[in-house]
Amino acid sequence: MLTKARADRVLLNNISWQQFENILVDIGQTRSSRVAYDNGILEIMTPLPEHEYYKENIGDCIKDIAEVLEMDYESLGSTTWRKEAKMAGLEPDNCFYFQNEPKIRGQLHYDLNQDPPPDLALEIDITSKSLNRFPIYARIGVPELWCYDEGQLKIYLLQEDETYQESEFSLVFPKLRVQEIPEVIDQYRSEGRRTIRRKIREWAIATRNN
Repeated sequence: MLTKARADRVLLNNISWQQFENILVDIGQTRSSRVAYDNGILEIMTPLPEHEYYKENIGDCIKDIAEVLEMDYESLGSTTWRKEAKMAGLEPDNCFYFQNEPKIRGQLHYDLNQDPPPDLALEIDITSKSLNRFPIYARIGVPELWCYDEGQLKIYLLQEDETYQESEFSLVFPKLRVQEIPEVIDQYRSEGRRTIRRKIREWAIATRNN
């Protein structure tokens, strides 16, 4: 069953949906590892510090931009999203509701058979992951992905044929060049997180007004 292993991940083949559900129960929610499941293939990955740094900072930037733009949102972190009919499940680095936030406001439990998927998901260091996340997100129905890798932040939008196409513009923040976010983070990284968050707010205001 074990086909590939590294210090930070393990890849398993021929995992049934019930086995996937059992593994989720066994490893629990209070853990650092993340999982992704695609039609019988399961990856369990333990993020490295650099991964977590950009996950946290870009996630904070999304929240700060929403506050500046006075947009209602919900942030659900690395919630486990799964849809048995599509044999797809994963835990994003972070995920957000914006357009559909009124539909899930105040909820503590989610079922993709009746609830909309998150409007935006964040993935960090996608080239370090053995399992391609794009088809999983597509079958779950997440309309927008932000993927940070090797210093670049790219936007991908879900198409009618269940594929993702890179886009210059975000559906959530259509007036902002969100690709510039890593530049702001890296420019002020040595000054700490409070400075980064303040500069992102300033950047969002200035970009919005241009």
